Amino acid sequence: MSESNEYDAHDDDTDDIAPDGIEIPVGPAGDTAPGDALPYGGDDDEVQRVEAALYARVGEQAPERRLTATRRAVELLGDPHLAYPVIHITGTNGKTSTARMTESIVRAHGLRTGLMTSPHLVSIRERIVIDGEPIEPSRFVENWDDITPILEITDAELTAKGELPLTFFEALTVLALACFAEAPVDVAVIEVGMGGEWDSTNVVQSQVQVFTPIAIDHAKQLGNTVAEIARTKSGIVKPSSSVVSSAQTPEALAELERAAELTESTLAVEGTAFGVTSDTPAVGGQLVSVQGIAGTYDDLFVPLFGAHQAHNAAVAIAAVESFLGRGSQALDEDVLSEGLANATSPGRLQPIATGPTVVVDAAHNPHGAKALADALPVAFPSDHVVGVVGILRDKDARGFVRALKDTVATFVVTQPPGERALDADEFARVVVDEVGNDRVVVEPSLAGALQEARDLADDADAEDAMVLVAGSIVMVGAVMELVHREGGTK
Repeated sequence: MSESNEYDAHDDDTDDIAPDGIEIPVGPAGDTAPGDALPYGGDDDEVQRVEAALYARVGEQAPERRLTATRRAVELLGDPHLAYPVIHITGTNGKTSTARMTESIVRAHGLRTGLMTSPHLVSIRERIVIDGEPIEPSRFVENWDDITPILEITDAELTAKGELPLTFFEALTVLALACFAEAPVDVAVIEVGMGGEWDSTNVVQSQVQVFTPIAIDHAKQLGNTVAEIARTKSGIVKPSSSVVSSAQTPEALAELERAAELTESTLAVEGTAFGVTSDTPAVGGQLVSVQGIAGTYDDLFVPLFGAHQAHNAAVAIAAVESFLGRGSQALDEDVLSEGLANATSPGRLQPIATGPTVVVDAAHNPHGAKALADALPVAFPSDHVVGVVGILRDKDARGFVRALKDTVATFVVTQPPGERALDADEFARVVVDEVGNDRVVVEPSLAGALQEARDLADDADAEDAMVLVAGSIVMVGAVMELVHREGGTK
């Protein structure tokens, strides 16, 4: 199956119209921002109360390798996760974009949807989406207050057995599953937090399991080889279900094939069962043609940039084909077009400001940075890219920089918010070692780093100089909040 990787320049200072009159979001402050725009400006006191209670628990980067705790909590709640079918998504990169496109396509078919993704960019409510919108603050708080007694009972039982109480992500999973049942939703699209087999979301009884590209990340928790990581992720496969996968390395694919065989499930892999047949530049995104599992779909508008998003769209289509018709019935092309055209994936190769152009991307590991390096020059052609980069301590900082060093002219090294951030000076030593001292500026303050990068872009001898922010999802969210407060332009 062939593909095109060329993209037209995107003028993000205009309110562009895509094929069939679909409006294109131009960033968080744009007049055409989508209806499910991020909840900027901070959450109210009650939402912050719930968030503080969640963060008082063991953090999501220190997961417990267990399902028994989450299973006990949902059992005490009356098994809300059994009230709706589930499309379950795991992988290393592309999970959130694929989940959001999958949800949007399903919702276009008239079904009421729930969507759980992680982490969030601005508000914790982004992690629990009902019918395309972050859950309303009142429902978020009321559902939390309803389940709190059950969480406390579960915590007490765990403590009595010498185990840790429910972690942040376990409690959040229980909350999301309860919110979906209370809504109620017709189907939930749920993104795995980490791994798969022992991830708390794996209490669900999913009908379709989706695997985006698997690479090395979270090695401390998941393993040092792609095969080990794929084995853990394949633990979400359920008996007699439909498994859909992006193209994978041979070692990852072998694990998925093994899991499908053991569970007597079907396995549809990109490149053989379905795939992208072409992708063409379009204002605000790309036109993508896909050979699905059951149908052929031509010139679908995907309002996201990068060849990797075309492949994510193909996986999402195959997932919905598998969910709605077990892969035997083609989707209605008009409905599919509507679903994809309305899909968003904030923080993924997203322009958020002009004068100079500022683009943010959630890439935070070498695999994601390579996809970014491939996509940026064709989505936003520039002779001079100034990168604002910061990374978390447990990530492959050197691999991340190596993937971007031929794309970024000058690195403004900073550090993301939070205790897990790699110190700016320490990260700078890695960057200098890879690209040389003359291409590195250190500015620990994130606001200061953004301004420094804008100044460097303005002073560059290139009319199309731009700023790229990448390396940490938390940092991207903080920059988006900064730019939103100033109105989306310099």
